[in-house]
Amino acid sequence: MKRAFLPAAGNSDEAYRIDTIRIALRMVSAHRLKFMKIVATIVAIFMHGSISQNVHAENGERGGESIRFGTDIVPILTRLGCNGGGCHGKASGQNGFMLSLLGFEPEFDYQTLVHEDRGRRIFPADPDRSLILLKATGRVPHGGGRLIDSSSDDYRVLRNWIAQGALPPAADDPRIERIEIAPAEAILERNREFALKVTAFFSDGSSRDVTEQAVYQTNEPAVGSADSEGKVKTANRPGLFAVMARFGDKVATFRGAVPFVTDPQRKARVDSELARLEKDAQASLVDRFLFRQWRRLAVIPSPPADDAAFLRRASIDICGTLPTPEETATFLADDRPDKRAALVDRLLERPEYAEYFAVKWADILRNRGSGYSTSRQRPGTTLFAGWIRDSLAENKPYDRFVTEILTATGSQTENPPTVWYRSVRKSSDYVESVAQAFLGVRIQCAQCHHHPSESWSQSDYYGLAAVFGRIGRKGGFADAEVPTDETIFLADSGQVRHPRTGEIEPPRALGSGPFRLSAGDDPRGRLAEWMSDPTNPFFARTMVNRMWAHFLGRGLIHPVDDARSTNPPTDPELLDALANDFATHGYDVKRLVRMITTSMAYGVSSEPVDGNRGDTQTFARFYPRRLSAEVLLDGLSQVLGVPTPFPGLPPGTRAIQLPDENVAAPFLDIFGRPARQTACECERVDAPSLNQALELINSSEIQRKLSAPEGFAARLAAESKSSKETAALAFVRVLGRPPSPDESKAAVAFLESEPDRVEASRSLLWSLLATAEFLFNH
Repeated sequence: MKRAFLPAAGNSDEAYRIDTIRIALRMVSAHRLKFMKIVATIVAIFMHGSISQNVHAENGERGGESIRFGTDIVPILTRLGCNGGGCHGKASGQNGFMLSLLGFEPEFDYQTLVHEDRGRRIFPADPDRSLILLKATGRVPHGGGRLIDSSSDDYRVLRNWIAQGALPPAADDPRIERIEIAPAEAILERNREFALKVTAFFSDGSSRDVTEQAVYQTNEPAVGSADSEGKVKTANRPGLFAVMARFGDKVATFRGAVPFVTDPQRKARVDSELARLEKDAQASLVDRFLFRQWRRLAVIPSPPADDAAFLRRASIDICGTLPTPEETATFLADDRPDKRAALVDRLLERPEYAEYFAVKWADILRNRGSGYSTSRQRPGTTLFAGWIRDSLAENKPYDRFVTEILTATGSQTENPPTVWYRSVRKSSDYVESVAQAFLGVRIQCAQCHHHPSESWSQSDYYGLAAVFGRIGRKGGFADAEVPTDETIFLADSGQVRHPRTGEIEPPRALGSGPFRLSAGDDPRGRLAEWMSDPTNPFFARTMVNRMWAHFLGRGLIHPVDDARSTNPPTDPELLDALANDFATHGYDVKRLVRMITTSMAYGVSSEPVDGNRGDTQTFARFYPRRLSAEVLLDGLSQVLGVPTPFPGLPPGTRAIQLPDENVAAPFLDIFGRPARQTACECERVDAPSLNQALELINSSEIQRKLSAPEGFAARLAAESKSSKETAALAFVRVLGRPPSPDESKAAVAFLESEPDRVEASRSLLWSLLATAEFLFNH
């Protein structure tokens, strides 16, 4: 359908011409347009009559409506990419022309488009000769190339807006209140197309089909995508995908699912098998939601992992520690039906649980030692690491854990959580660390402009910064880039101003109104209260998602700290159910760990079956992942029986016990130990690399452990055991399982072919340590 825009109903041609002249005279007074251009415009209007007559002649389908800059012109600029970050929407603009990013500031855009450079971009006397149209159609050179042709709807709307007098945004213009996308979700076959419909709803009660004016973006193009007209096309791959539609500053999301099986007979067999599995599994809360998702996608879960694999998996995930051969033998001999749940309970009570998760939280909370002298940094980071560890060991409720960090005052000796304020010092640090660590939101974009894919504005950003506006510091080196110990206190005053408007921003949480504060109230406490409210849309969901990703290898929202409407969860109902349970039960972290690790989803094999081959979203199989740097180094020390020495720390200290990232350990750095410069877990790199491969082949640390006379390799060679027994001991110690018959045969043949038994034992151990089975949790 072609769009047409006319002067408001009831306006006479004479009134229209007078309004246009008034606009032109204002331009003269502002010295924005060349005088002769304005005169030409006025003359053209009086000689040729109302421009509206020409517009009406061309487009009569929406008679009686004026083109509005904010809801008609800006969306065109957005869809064509003019105000994108790579074009005129970037901070410095492009070739002397700057627009607000994605059109979030239409008043600014109007001024630059109409008035800047003496108004050279529009020509009301002859709209077709307006520079904006000449460039967009490629009739004059344009760095962005040809974007539209003169017969397109976009061209007609832009031209008619100019012809109507290029009217500015008005205070009483209808605002976009929301957009809706239809359908909101659908199950689709592979290699199919269908059309979405996007409707905008305005503050005056009107609505409009904006499908062709919206901008579309997909999160999984390998599964499904959408073109510029809202037509969705699925690929030849099953899975889940989402399509974001944006019109103006509003966003709506479509959720699509492409099943693994579409043939009706095969689908019936899958449904039958899932019904049997669900009945046999006596499904938990987690599994009930996953079975619903598996039925929706017609995906079959892998069978349960064997006991040895589950023991190793849970020991690594909960305690960051490999099971010993004795623990393996005991667990495999246990025939109780609930032995896996009992194992989880035992692991949660071990000190290694708190030590291991303390490393995770020290990463997120940026417990950094880098930049401090060894003598000065160690007390602070050690105290904070110890506080985190003790909080986890006592199962401190998560909301209280966060509250004690956010509201901390005093010195590091009196109150170790104040160490968080040592790394988090500026307004941007407060906002981005709090949002990312505790709310799962990446709000960095809103520091400079409206968030491009969410509702966060600069006011949201600086309102959250204002919560920390009264933070005071004394002692130490408060002005240093990396200070030493200092005391944190709440000052009597402190304000944060909006950088563009200069107005004082009152303290508030994301998406909420200003806090009502009495004299002496700490805004940080109000923020903590807002977070721990069970109805908070971010707090519990973020923690649940973070823990789900830790244990299942991928978050329900991925990445875990990037929750937004344009990055929806793969299973929102499951995420909401877990978050509600977490909040309802007092933010009990150990309970949450039990729920996840005793679910069927956590216990399935990592080996794919025909029904889930290629799945990376539904948790129908366990997703293998490389051991973290600390777990890997501790695992090498445990297997080879030789601890790793760390400078300045007692002998026998494990990597998961280190207080900060500044303890010298090249092996940890090679395998991805983070610098803790941000609250993002993405700093930790678990992906394999060439340096890691070389370290496994030539590592002096591994060589030292293998060659140590007190190490396991020497003991293994010295024991009077057969080659078959030696191979079995090596496999159980390194991989947590006995060798298969073929593996045993190959290992025995190697051991018996080597004249030097010690060297043979070392080589066998080293070859097992370099396998993916050892390096990955699976």
